[in-house]
Amino acid sequence: MVDDTSGRLLVVMPTYNEAATVRKVVERVRAAVPAADVLIVDDSSPDGTGEIADSLAQLDSHVHTLHRARKEGLGKAYVAGFRWGLERDFDTLVEMAADGSHQPEELPNLLAALRDADVVLGSRYVAGGRVVDWPWRRELLSRGGNTYSRIALGVPLRDTTGGYRAYRASALRRLELATVASAGYCFQVDLAWRAVRSGLRVAEVPITFVERTEGASKMTGAIVREALWQVTRWGIAYRVGQLRELRSSR
Repeated sequence: MVDDTSGRLLVVMPTYNEAATVRKVVERVRAAVPAADVLIVDDSSPDGTGEIADSLAQLDSHVHTLHRARKEGLGKAYVAGFRWGLERDFDTLVEMAADGSHQPEELPNLLAALRDADVVLGSRYVAGGRVVDWPWRRELLSRGGNTYSRIALGVPLRDTTGGYRAYRASALRRLELATVASAGYCFQVDLAWRAVRSGLRVAEVPITFVERTEGASKMTGAIVREALWQVTRWGIAYRVGQLRELRSSR
């Protein structure tokens, strides 16, 4: 069990070519939870997102920027943001997309659930959760990926691939971020699985996921293949470990 309080809150928001949406999303976060700080982690976006982030930081002391030299993947951007927040003693860290797909107005629900949990996942696939304006193929891929992860890894969660989450800082420290190698969206599966294996209290709350209306999706075939390969590899190692434990107990 992790027993720190919610305390200081940091919303970590990775960006790459989110000039059309980042300003509005940050404004919505600050309106929904005025006490929150926001860290924009920009991977040298060629569309000027980093410059917009700097201008927001100049206007609001609760907004911060972390500029990275190149695009290295969502997972590495989040790890960099988490480290930044942990080094500055934030008590609660939140993952949120900058494209408007995650609703900042739902953040208070995640934080409320964190009172009785160490990690809270915003879930599209629990009762009350939903997806708006996704092509059916994309939703099928998402649901299939979650089902596969749940079976392969033995994770009792409905939405391990979602990226709207709240962590207690002490929980993140238990997840050994230095060993996280996942660069793409399988980073989300990796951290959820680590949380379950670490014995942390993981809760899911329903969210409404809205397909972005501006900008381009970062989902590619390479990202899907990386996730499938990694989950399969982890799943095999997990099942082999279970068999070894079973044999040693006889």
